[in-house]
Amino acid sequence: MSTLQKILVVDDEPDLQMLMLQKFRSKVKNKEYEFLFAENGQEALDTISSHTDLSLVLSDINMPKMDGLTLLSEIQQLERSDIRTIMVSAYGDMENIRTAMNRGAYDFVTKPIDFKDLETTLEKTLKEIRQLVNVRMMEQQLESLNFDLDMAARIQQRILHQEFPVFPEDNRFDIFANMMAAKQVGGDFYDFFKYDDDHLAFFIGDVAGKGMPAAIYMAVCRTMLKAIGSEVFDPAECLFKVNNMLIPESDMSTFVTVFYGVLNVKTGELQYCNGGHNLPYIQRTDGTVVEIEDVGGLLMGKFEDAPYEKNSVQLMPGDTLVTFTDGVTEAENDEGGFFDEERVVTYLKKDPAKTLTNHVKGLFLEVMKFAGAAIQSDDITVLSVRYTNSH
Repeated sequence: MSTLQKILVVDDEPDLQMLMLQKFRSKVKNKEYEFLFAENGQEALDTISSHTDLSLVLSDINMPKMDGLTLLSEIQQLERSDIRTIMVSAYGDMENIRTAMNRGAYDFVTKPIDFKDLETTLEKTLKEIRQLVNVRMMEQQLESLNFDLDMAARIQQRILHQEFPVFPEDNRFDIFANMMAAKQVGGDFYDFFKYDDDHLAFFIGDVAGKGMPAAIYMAVCRTMLKAIGSEVFDPAECLFKVNNMLIPESDMSTFVTVFYGVLNVKTGELQYCNGGHNLPYIQRTDGTVVEIEDVGGLLMGKFEDAPYEKNSVQLMPGDTLVTFTDGVTEAENDEGGFFDEERVVTYLKKDPAKTLTNHVKGLFLEVMKFAGAAIQSDDITVLSVRYTNSH
């Protein structure tokens, strides 16, 4: 059944009202049309004000009290863009018809009324009104969705650490991170915490996909990693347990890559485990850049009881560990080229003495310059840890 649409007929002749009900009785009976009637423009305005769901006005031009042209002007003042007006005029009255069209009339029919032509005109006009209503509903839904996404983005930014420095009282290390989502919300994440005075645990992850589904899965992953990492100090055991916990939460296309590290801020020893993530680089104080040793490790959330191994590396005072997601290395420019690992290494060799904040932001800037006007296709995240050993 079609949606009921209300049509206001404005005419001071009772015969027209009777003819409208007679000619369109089947549509009235089927609840496709509902006719309302007014004898002049003032009555029409009162009816319009009391029926916010009115779709269409069919009005004569020549009426007492308020004629059709004045009514058109008044309707324009109402700013009811959801109403369309069809004017009825004597045949050959082109001057009034032109005036009516200039004042916002959608269409016109001439007297004597050809009801077949009128039905075609009504259907055409009501079809446009239905399309307009549908567009507005979609706009409202989009506005609501954008509001929800903006709210989700704010929540995600609160979840991720945004206020640095986070451990200002401990000058044995420095840590800084930043994420630039490809959409309002993203699937990249990072976090860090100290489980005792001398050990800093940190991780960076990348959920397959983008947008809201990836953001929800990202929140689950981050929560699990932090919860288990606060109880299990071995990086490999932590990833093993989290991987098995994630499997029931994953569907066919969902998985996450994670790099997990624990830095002894007293000695500089870094223990780490990798779950299918990009290998980080160590930026030495002399400007050399080395990739840490690969310990294997499958992506997480897909394979039950997958084995994970840990390794360790010694950081010297001033050394910086740079972790990042593939949004950095796979950033594309207009020519389809990738930023790739070589550009990361080239950047890291430039100035090892930069503050950690400028060091991370500078890498983002390099990626943005490379990409130029190309659309960002993936979330971009960098987390860097510098061992300072300052007492």
